[in-house]
Amino acid sequence: MLAYWLPNTTHTLPVNATHRVSVGAFIMNDKREVLAVQEKSGVLRGLGVWKFPTGVVEPGEDINVGAVREVKEETGIDAEFVEVLAFRQSHKSFFDKSDLFFVCLLRPLSYDITKQDSEIEACQWMPVEEFAAQPFVQKHELVKYILEVGLAKVDKEYAGFSPISIKSAFTDKLSLFYMNRRDLDRASG
Repeated sequence: MLAYWLPNTTHTLPVNATHRVSVGAFIMNDKREVLAVQEKSGVLRGLGVWKFPTGVVEPGEDINVGAVREVKEETGIDAEFVEVLAFRQSHKSFFDKSDLFFVCLLRPLSYDITKQDSEIEACQWMPVEEFAAQPFVQKHELVKYILEVGLAKVDKEYAGFSPISIKSAFTDKLSLFYMNRRDLDRASG
């Protein structure tokens, strides 16, 4: 954008986009296998590392929709969004922009994998213990925490954030407000 601001007044134009929104999907079947992929390009290419499906949310796309779309694109698996389990904020990560990365719990609706050839080298349903035993998972805190939070949700009493449609106070525009509904209901009940 090219702009010329009038002199002697405060410049109030916002800077260009400063953040990128991305998602990672924790999705487990009834056999305690997680959906895992190996990337065809990027820093993990050719290393034999299995990771969770991830991707960038498109402009105007909701986090929950982006997570479901990325899983479908990369693996062919149909899934439904359950909740946001956690999120990470990092700075100067992608073209010097900050990144908001949302870890989403998805429930599989199909199980037959159809790999996306352009981005994915391999994908499979992998026993969670085998996934957790990878040196990459043991070494990298983010992946280890995603696994821990996902298992805490599946096995224990961990509550993530569910979307609720809300209307703006100023327009009729709807947006999604993510909250821990379970604990809110307990506190007010």
